[in-house]
Amino acid sequence: MADPYSMTVNDLAGKLLSDEHADVLREAVRMILVELMECEVTEAAGAGLYERSPDRQTQRNGYRPRTFQTRVGTLELAIPRLRQGTYFPSFLEARRRSEQALVAVVCEAYVNGVSTRKVERLVEQLGVESMSRSSVSRLCRTLDEQVRLFRERPLEGRYPYLWLDARVERIREKGGGIRHKALVVAYGVHESGRREVIGIDVGEAESEAFWREFLRSLVARGLSGVCLCVSDAHQGLKNAIAQVLGCPWQRCTVHFGKDMRGHVSRPKQQMVSAALGQIFRANDQGQARLLLGDVANRLRSVAPKVARFLEEAEEELLAFTAFPREHWSKLRSTNPLERINREIGRRSDVVGIYPNDGSLIRLAGALLLEQNDEWLVGRRYLSLESLAKLDAAIDTGETEQQPRAVGNPKGEVVLVHD
Repeated sequence: MADPYSMTVNDLAGKLLSDEHADVLREAVRMILVELMECEVTEAAGAGLYERSPDRQTQRNGYRPRTFQTRVGTLELAIPRLRQGTYFPSFLEARRRSEQALVAVVCEAYVNGVSTRKVERLVEQLGVESMSRSSVSRLCRTLDEQVRLFRERPLEGRYPYLWLDARVERIREKGGGIRHKALVVAYGVHESGRREVIGIDVGEAESEAFWREFLRSLVARGLSGVCLCVSDAHQGLKNAIAQVLGCPWQRCTVHFGKDMRGHVSRPKQQMVSAALGQIFRANDQGQARLLLGDVANRLRSVAPKVARFLEEAEEELLAFTAFPREHWSKLRSTNPLERINREIGRRSDVVGIYPNDGSLIRLAGALLLEQNDEWLVGRRYLSLESLAKLDAAIDTGETEQQPRAVGNPKGEVVLVHD
């Protein structure tokens, strides 16, 4: 049986020239995919079409029709069949998980009748002309199982550093209303020096009870050896860390700086940022404490509220200084999570309102699973040599001690005025 969908380059050119409404890009993509299938099935069979070869493993057995939904539209393909064995085109393998999740979320909203004109246009732009409930269900089941295994996997080994962050997403309720819920993400550095996403969940709000339950679930899966937890300032989260993990807490210095700029007039914001920056660029813990006190004294007359907040937050702002110097730049903020949050936010902007909690977990979980895979095969986030220093400090208890403050004549604070 001849392939009813295949054509030569000349046939394609003739069709496009004769039809002013032809979609050149779609036909070109379809032709390339047909050629790719021919190459793959030839390799699987051990010989080309009608070719006599001692290497032949099996014969062809006609074709089966298959639609392929792409960004250039829905393509009608004919998939070659084999008499023995099976053949499935490589390009029809599952999309990247995050791509699947995005399509699944949008289509689930569409099928369940909660779509908007924006969502409908998006579906068309993705090249999906229609999506049945069974197709959506099948796609979602596959993704949900992958994400479930990822979220419930055992955590083996120690995770000396843990970062926690949350972002607010809009989710539609059964009654038709819309609620703002918290998507929380936890990622840590393993004792091997590699980063891992170790937890993700959705809660009604960032309450202490929710954070406590989330952290307990991480501990139940094997989280151990946490020496420092980094997050934004949230009293409920801070209490949960103390109760469940019992480790020091590092307040995100970037968010602290933004908060402090909100307490002064615009002309003074640059001055405050420059002053705070000097503290966090100190060479050792003693210098950092001296700089913090000096900055607080200098700001007392021009920004008294900032000076007071700075003094009150000294321990939580400088907690990172009790750890190896090589780790400081990575420990003093939640910036390592910002790129992940931006990627989740970019997809949330497309979705708009999630149909339910599961769809949010599906999309964010698939994205984080891909990110985790990249981290595991990429370069180490922290070197083994620097982690050895941390282990040595833990063994001697030095991370719990406060070194004696030593003055440094080069540590003088200079406030910058506009």
